[in-house]
Amino acid sequence: MNSSITPLVQQLAQTLLAKGLKIASAESCTGGLLAAHLTSLAGSSDWFERGFITYSNQAKEESIGASKELIEQYGAVSEEVAKAMAKGALNHSLAQVSVAITGIAGPGGGSANKPVGMVCFAWGMQVADQIQTRAQTKQFSGDRQSIREQACVYAIESLLGQLIASESR
Repeated sequence: MNSSITPLVQQLAQTLLAKGLKIASAESCTGGLLAAHLTSLAGSSDWFERGFITYSNQAKEESIGASKELIEQYGAVSEEVAKAMAKGALNHSLAQVSVAITGIAGPGGGSANKPVGMVCFAWGMQVADQIQTRAQTKQFSGDRQSIREQACVYAIESLLGQLIASESR
């Protein structure tokens, strides 16, 4: 486990607890690594609601409701599908906050349009009766494990930034 991520997880835990929020994750290329990092902290059951590992397209459809049409139109590695994953994680859990990760960790599977290291993220938040989402694509380098670790760090850092920014609104 990447020990440099521990302070980020602790900060996320404190922020979620202070806001009375729980999180759900929907992961593809990270294969549950984000959930593993989040639940490595004792007491995580107070703020981590559940994680979905939706590695295959069929799992994305069946487990969290990402539509087959959306996946066919944009590809599993896209901001559109990441947003659907983030929404689906909230719709299929008791969480108020979600993070979704889908990408190409390599070493194979990349293309000119979607190279190895391309990772799409989405963050969801339940606000009243609506789910608000934000998505972003990043390009990471390194081997498979490095790309997966970088994706987890980025997902947590970005979520923390969004939660802190929402305090000042």
